[in-house]
This record gives sequence, C-alpha cells and structure tokens, in this order.
Amino acid sequence: MNKPSLLTLLLAACCTTASVAQQPKKVKVKHKRGAQTEAPTTPPQQSAPQTVLPAGSDLAATYAQTITQEDLRKHLSIIASDAYEGRETGEKGQKMAAEYIANRFKELGLTGPVQGSDNPYLQHFTMERSSWADGATLKVAGQTYQWLQDFYGMGASPFQQETTVQPVFVGYGIEQDGYSDYTGLDVKGKDLIILIGEPTNAQNQPLLGKDGNPSKWGTDYRAKAALAIQKGARSVFFVDFNPNSNFQKLAGRMAGYVNRPSIAFKDAQKTPRATMFFVSPAVGYKMLGTTAAAVTKYQQSVSKAGKPVVAPFKPTKFAIKAPRKTEDFTTENVLGYLEGTDKKDELLVLSAHYDHIGITNGEVNNGADDDGSGTVSVLEMAEAFTKAKADGHGPRRSILFLTVTGEEKGLLGSEYYTDHPVFPLESTIADLNTDMVGRTDKEHEGQPTYVYVIGSDKLSSELHTILQDENKKHDNINLDFRFNDPQDPNRFYYRSDHYNFAKHKVPVAFFFNGVHDDYHGAGDEVEKIEFQKMEPRARLVFYTAWDLANRDKRIVVDSNKP
Repeated sequence: MNKPSLLTLLLAACCTTASVAQQPKKVKVKHKRGAQTEAPTTPPQQSAPQTVLPAGSDLAATYAQTITQEDLRKHLSIIASDAYEGRETGEKGQKMAAEYIANRFKELGLTGPVQGSDNPYLQHFTMERSSWADGATLKVAGQTYQWLQDFYGMGASPFQQETTVQPVFVGYGIEQDGYSDYTGLDVKGKDLIILIGEPTNAQNQPLLGKDGNPSKWGTDYRAKAALAIQKGARSVFFVDFNPNSNFQKLAGRMAGYVNRPSIAFKDAQKTPRATMFFVSPAVGYKMLGTTAAAVTKYQQSVSKAGKPVVAPFKPTKFAIKAPRKTEDFTTENVLGYLEGTDKKDELLVLSAHYDHIGITNGEVNNGADDDGSGTVSVLEMAEAFTKAKADGHGPRRSILFLTVTGEEKGLLGSEYYTDHPVFPLESTIADLNTDMVGRTDKEHEGQPTYVYVIGSDKLSSELHTILQDENKKHDNINLDFRFNDPQDPNRFYYRSDHYNFAKHKVPVAFFFNGVHDDYHGAGDEVEKIEFQKMEPRARLVFYTAWDLANRDKRIVVDSNKP
C-alpha cells in the first residue's frame, strides 16, 4: 500500500496512520547488479482432468475451492523471497516479479492483451527517477545548517542553485469551511512556513476534528502541501514545534526514506509537484525571527479564538540550495485477459500491485503482505476462473487480471493503465482491488477472520450489496466498513490502486486487512502471513467477481462521487 506521512505518516504511513515499522532482527545484503542470483522459478502447471458437475451445483463455491492456502504460500514464497530484492519499482526484482506473473498468466492460458509490446502480457511505460544530489545547504541568520541533521526535503526542488528566499508564514496552512489561514494572503510564487499539526480547543482536542479525533490536517501534511501548491506557492517549509519531538532522531530515521529516489511520469505531469522541506525547531525559530515562548503564545491564541489569528512573527530571509538529479527508466504493468461469453464486451478488473520498496539500509523489504498477498490472490483467482472456463463454465463477462507497478510511488501503474486503458473504461464494470490481506491488525487481534472493505458504497449501491450477499452465502467472514467514513483520517480509500478507477467513475471495492508493525519494514515476511485467514479473504473477492461477471445486467453507477 502507498505510504502517506510524518513520523507515523513518514515512517509507517502513501494509497495515508500506520504503526512505525519495527527494526528487523536479520540483515540481508543486496546482491550486486552484475552478480548471478539463483531465483525460484514458476512452478510447472499440472494439468487436471475436466470436472463434470452435478446439476444444481454452486459453481462459484466449486471453483473457489481451487484457491488454497497451499497455493497462496507457494506463489508468495517465490515473489516475496530475498532473490526478488523487495521488488523496487524499476529495479531487477520488480522485473523478475513481472516475468514470474506474466509466465503464470501464460501457463494458465490467459491472453496477453497489450498490442505493440515486446511481451503482450506487459504494458511498458517510461518513468523519471529523481533523487537528492549532494551539496544541499540552508543558511539562516548567518548560520549554515546541515542536510538530514537540521533539514531535509521531499518532492520537487526549485533550488538547484543557491536561492535567497523571503518566506511567508501561513499558520497551520489549513483552509476549510469556517477556518482559513490563507485569508487576505496572496501566496502565488511564494515560499511558505507552515506548522505541523492542527490547532486544539480548550480541552486540548483537535479543533477541526470529529469526536475528538484529528482531522486530515493533523495527520496528513501532504494535504497542506497540496493546498499550498494549488494556491500557487513555490515551496513549503514545515516545522514541528511540539516539545516532545526530536527532530535529529527523526531525521536520522528518515534518512533511508529521503535518500530513496522518487518516481514520476516522464511526460505529461498534470499537476505541479509539491516542494516540501522539514526544518528543526531551532531553524524554524530563526526563520520566523522569534522564540519558543512567542510561538507557544501564538498557538494558545489560536486555540482560544477557535480560528486563525494574526501572527506577530516577522520571517527573515534565508538562502537554500537543494539540487536534485534525474534519470529515465521503464517499468511495466502485467496483464492477463480471459474472454467472456455472451457479454464479453464488458470487462471486470481484478487488481493488485506487485511492487514494493526494495532495499533500505542494506535490508531487503520483501513485502509479503504489502502487496505480495494481493498479488498471489489475483494469481489464484486467475487459476479459478481459467479452470471454470476449461470446464465449460467460463464467465459471461471478460476479466482482466491486472497487477500494477509503481503503487508505492503514488499509484502510478494504475494511473497509467486508467489513462491508457487496453480496454475501454466505459465497458469496465468494476475493479476489485486486493492490497494487504495476509495479516491481522491490532484492532482485530484474537478475533475471527475479517476484512476491511473500502469504497464499495461510493459509486454503486449494487456492488456494496452484492459483496455482502456473497459473503453471507459462503464463508460469512466479518466485513468491516469503518474506513468508508469520508472523515477517516487514514484516507485509505485514496491510497491504493482502485482509486484511479474510481476517479473515472468505475465502481470499486478495496479489500484490505489493515497495517501492522512490519508495514513498510523488513519484517514483512512470508512466515508471518496467516494463510488460513488469507484463503477465505481471497475467496470472498472471487465470489464477488463471479457474481459481477455472470449476472444478467451490469451494476449501475448510482452512488456518491469518488
């Protein structure tokens, strides 16, 4: 799943929040690019005799039985092995995983539908890899500050050469009904200083949250950055004046994340990329030309007023140099197509992302749950549907088994597919997306099997009803819809690949089991996957897909906006 942001949101939280990843006990060293790696290979497909079913058989239940713990483990033990080096987008391990999935689709008899590709199962596209170059400096009030000690950055950078900046302070950087830090300010082309967090009330609860919970402004710094860029700002400098924060410790822990390259589309960047820097409290006081006592007084005045107040600070000019370097590379989505029968011109998509975050600080992040679990679930559903077709019970509608890359970098593979669809989105009836279904989160420890279902109520009321009916009819696991709440501060609905289909008004359902202590960490290993719980979760997606693919009428789009 795409990680969102700061500390929990930076270290353990794109698609938005999660627990900080624990340090693993074992260290695995990356193989050199030139070295030969002995990788597991695709297991040979065993042919099975055709099945003759008795009249009145529940066909969905029959073919769901081919989705097994044993097969899920078999595939996951390969793509989430050290040989695949964490499947970093554009790197060797991701290419190996793409080849494994494509070969499996071919073995199952699926069609490679990508025309003009050197491999019809692969949809290639060009990306741009960008990383921070050496030599970043920040000079404030005659003092020079150090990269990854006193400040660090994310996103784009307009400061390739040393640039003098006159910043503008915009409080918490929030704008919503009844509250705006931007009132009376023209920030076009300006560089903004924004406080991390959000204002609180007299009870020290978030002023803008619901039922005492934080609002998105308190949990997602990216929302603030996006608003600033929307208003035309050139850059944002975030500062956290929380006395319990330890910026140097955070910067040290963030070093691996900050130094990892970011990825964006080579062409047609539709919106400006945010430029974000994070500075220590000491640097923040210098930039604002103020003291800790004055900042505390300002924050208290906002809390008392319940709205923005005029700040007494007089921001000082500073100089910054933060160059970035770029290079082009290619990556690919993997597609397997199963043609339907009498309704073959309509298409159902079953998706998951097969990339992960690669190697950080010498440790391989194998991503067994994120999203090896979803990827192998798609492989197993592909086997179930192809087996049904071989037995003369193929789906009426066509099915696209779509495993995408670039999810961890911002849902890029699914965005590319929905912007360059192989099959018309107008004929795509739904996307069922599976991301992290192999573990149990803290909310459900000690409880029976469950799954969060997100987004099924957003575009099609029929889809929401169908999956509940299929669940009751079959395994009847616990369905948790809590993250459908539009006020959910985790914003999970926006953080995985289904969202790019939803943006195009294609109904979606996102199957997810929550984050855990190994989220985006080297501890996300195959031996921690709960295959006995994962099996019924994958089958639920299959049951829902079976209904959608075989019903008389396609589901209608009649619900909320995405």
